[in-house]
Amino acid sequence: MELALFYRTAILYLAVLLAVRIMGKREVGQLSAFDLVVAIMIAELAAMSMENIDMPLHEGLIPIFTLVALEILFSFVSLKSHTLRGIVDGGPSILIANGKILEKEMRKQRYNVSDLLGQLREKDVPNIADVQYAVLETSGELSVILKPEKRPVTPQDLGIPTKYEGMPTPLIFDGHIHVKNLQGLHLDEKWLLIQINKQGVERIQDVLYASLDTNGQLYISEKDKATSKRDYFPGGTG
Repeated sequence: MELALFYRTAILYLAVLLAVRIMGKREVGQLSAFDLVVAIMIAELAAMSMENIDMPLHEGLIPIFTLVALEILFSFVSLKSHTLRGIVDGGPSILIANGKILEKEMRKQRYNVSDLLGQLREKDVPNIADVQYAVLETSGELSVILKPEKRPVTPQDLGIPTKYEGMPTPLIFDGHIHVKNLQGLHLDEKWLLIQINKQGVERIQDVLYASLDTNGQLYISEKDKATSKRDYFPGGTG
């Protein structure tokens, strides 16, 4: 009995995990109303299947993947239909325009001034008068556009040329080399080991994370154990 329940729970867990992966990578705040309903229903179906041992397992799995199929179909149709997307997700709402709070829109969105001020502070904007536009996105996130005179000065504003800065390439995760990334840079493990040795790290296994930026600079973050070991034995492990 207990073993059957264990297998049942494991299968349902894997099924829900697969369903969530198929539905795509999105944060909870980015889920549409339809996505949220599907997620809640999937969780409820999985819970019912685990609680009701007498119910055949397939009677819980079929509705779960039916909902996933509907979610994918609905998402595809929404991509093609702006009208449908607007009905389901709604549209962005302007809450502040030219430093003035739009009270009518605030009431429509059931948004109070305290919430607005809190989200502005999270964006490092303490003064509403500095805001050109504040837009409440469909995800619930507040986008803030400052007035031109209140925006931070950029190198372009000062006429200062800047160099290209791309994304650093991860090379080591938790003591394991990311071989594909290393090969993509036309480098090998021997080169990587030499480079970490230059920074005082003996082994790949001692590295928690390492990445190479577009300027050729290697960043290394050691594991705590490796750092402690070197502190105790500064002359080596010997």
